[in-house]
Amino acid sequence: MRKSILQFSLLFIVQMAICQSNPKEYNSLIKKADSCYNAKTYIIARDYFTEAFKIDHTNKSHLYNGACAAALANDTDKAFEWLNLSVDNGYANITHLKIDSDLTTLHTKKQWEKLIIKLEKKIEIIEVNYDKPLQKELLSIYEEDQGMRMKFMSVYDKPTPDRKKIDSIGKIMNSKDSLNLIKVTKILDTKGWVGKDVVGETANKTLFLVIQHGDLQTQQKYLPMMREAVNKGSANGASLALLEDRVALRQGKKQIYGSQIGRDNETKLYYVSCLEDPDNVDERRAKVGLQPLADYVSEWQIKWDVEQYKKDLPLLEIKEKIKN
Repeated sequence: MRKSILQFSLLFIVQMAICQSNPKEYNSLIKKADSCYNAKTYIIARDYFTEAFKIDHTNKSHLYNGACAAALANDTDKAFEWLNLSVDNGYANITHLKIDSDLTTLHTKKQWEKLIIKLEKKIEIIEVNYDKPLQKELLSIYEEDQGMRMKFMSVYDKPTPDRKKIDSIGKIMNSKDSLNLIKVTKILDTKGWVGKDVVGETANKTLFLVIQHGDLQTQQKYLPMMREAVNKGSANGASLALLEDRVALRQGKKQIYGSQIGRDNETKLYYVSCLEDPDNVDERRAKVGLQPLADYVSEWQIKWDVEQYKKDLPLLEIKEKIKN
């Protein structure tokens, strides 16, 4: 037994040394994997994730994303391996897991039920002191909010999207958003911005998601409350950055963090909406826990060139009716 512990300790030290000596390679592989996933080349994405996880396999989000790519590549074994590792490393968003269309092909497998039971037992221990009725209400709203958007994007992302279906789903989504906004604002007005220590991370995030999808007047009303919640640790700083940007643009001002992406009606190309002080955006993003802008915008096939952006900005300000 003592020998086994020693062997394990040495192996752990070696693995940690490998991970610490190759952070750039790991991040490069993850970036390539994400890019291939966005391009819908799922087999190549899975292969990049495989190489990345040989270096490190402790990031719950990366493991989850890898599992999605593997599932879409019809590699069931890899998908369940990485999902289980993700759960072991702290993933606990069971609501999202159940509605994620990337994982639909796994639902009929025996491993799926085992995974759900495993996660439910883990969550039961974590959430023993939560406000269960409030959490249940917010998780129901989350499932509806995100489920409708997944359904919308599944139609919108098709090579030849059905305009009638898009309009139909859009109307339903707007209707549900209005109803969910009433529920969430009632919670905020009576209980405040409840933290993840009260309702859990996913339910807590639901407050932001619903407000983010609301009208400008509602966003302006609850933005100060969210700022205060971030200072108290009851809300996520990165989420606040997204809301700050959305409100700024809707007020005719420039965004601060570059989170809002526009699309040209003629070229159909995506671009970063009007941004304040582009030179220092990554510094601001880092302070709230956001990745560098170049990595973020690559999801929309945007190549971030700050010098070119500054040249294009005056015309972009006119296009987006920015009030200087």
